[in-house]
Amino acid sequence: MSLAVVRDLREARVPAGPDELAAFETDVLAGFVLARAAAGLSDNTIRSDVLHLEQLRAWFGGPLWDMEPADADAYFGTVLRDAAKGTRLARSQALRTYFLFLESGQSWRPAGSSPRPPAVTRLPG
Repeated sequence: MSLAVVRDLREARVPAGPDELAAFETDVLAGFVLARAAAGLSDNTIRSDVLHLEQLRAWFGGPLWDMEPADADAYFGTVLRDAAKGTRLARSQALRTYFLFLESGQSWRPAGSSPRPPAVTRLPG
């Protein structure tokens, strides 16, 4: 048996462009929806989760997996400060569930994106 030099394939990947990243983000959200449906949740629950995530995404202006704990603190502490307690709770639970989905071992991170795992550690609720 002989030794051979092996090159790292990660270096050969080109970072995802904006269109590819947007399509991938949609695919990840679709996977989240399918996982929730497979777990037996009602369509209304899934629809509510997606609505909350879309509202968070619109505020954040980027993929939610790039959200830091400080971003979540800013959102829940300023944007939702005067919202009803149930709204804050539902939104934080949707975000928490989404991050649990991302951290569940799914192979979801596109080439060229941040190597750190998603982490939103402090959520109200």
